[in-house]
Amino acid sequence: MGGKLPVLEIQNNKTFMGWVFIFPALVGTFIFIIIPVFFSFGLSFMKWDLLNPAQFVGFENYHEILTDPLFGKILLNTFVYAISTSIFAVIIPLVLAFILNSKIRGSEFFKMAYFLPFVTPMVVIAVIWQWIFDPNIGILNHVLRLNINWLYDTNFAMPALIIVSVWKLIGYNMVIFLAGLSSISQSLFEAAKIDGANNFDIFRFITVPLLSPTIFFVVVITCISSFQVFDLIYMMTQGGPLDSTNVLVYAVYKNAFEYFKTGTASAIAYVLFTIILVLTLIQWNLRKKLVYNE
Repeated sequence: MGGKLPVLEIQNNKTFMGWVFIFPALVGTFIFIIIPVFFSFGLSFMKWDLLNPAQFVGFENYHEILTDPLFGKILLNTFVYAISTSIFAVIIPLVLAFILNSKIRGSEFFKMAYFLPFVTPMVVIAVIWQWIFDPNIGILNHVLRLNINWLYDTNFAMPALIIVSVWKLIGYNMVIFLAGLSSISQSLFEAAKIDGANNFDIFRFITVPLLSPTIFFVVVITCISSFQVFDLIYMMTQGGPLDSTNVLVYAVYKNAFEYFKTGTASAIAYVLFTIILVLTLIQWNLRKKLVYNE
């Protein structure tokens, strides 16, 4: 018994010190995440302009946004942006990772070059790409010999933003795929080459199935982050022209901090939350069919 008491005392001290170290994080999570979540949910059932007292209106905010034609356009823009970005920001990094994993000359340089946009601040990226897309002095129109008002044309503004978003995400997703490829035994690739398989067959029948858990992870996080895009829209188009690039998170910002319709902004936020939740659950349920080791 005498020997057990010091052990219990040490364990209790470790538990106490563990709580001490995580206490600041718990306080921050409670103050800046948990409380705002419940407060904003309650606010979605109220009318409040930040000046006058809040008034309970039930589901009026939800009815207002769901019957507004502009909200339908914003919702469509969000899906177009998120789906397009998710597709290209997964396929392109996957192909690049497969190529770089084959130990081509200069692969380390290409890894650094592709990853550099991800760690570059969005403010810098927005300024650079605004210059690239400029219809008068932009290098893109000059090189391609085009005359397109990229960020000022309703037909090209959204594709332009998708290009920038995919360009920024390529490096991060590629690094994740490279980490997944490193866990696959090289003997499988060598055996396939001995059997006469070409690079496309190896990629299709070996790389993709064995990398499916990593692909699933990248698809989920890319999809979620794409639905939450804000900074790129705010800095490059402000939702224009004619709301052709307006998305849900930017609509939350506009309603809350420009129109002072905090109840409407909260309702839009919870519509977005529901969409992301449903899509994530669908993806999670499909993992047994799509992920190899499931």
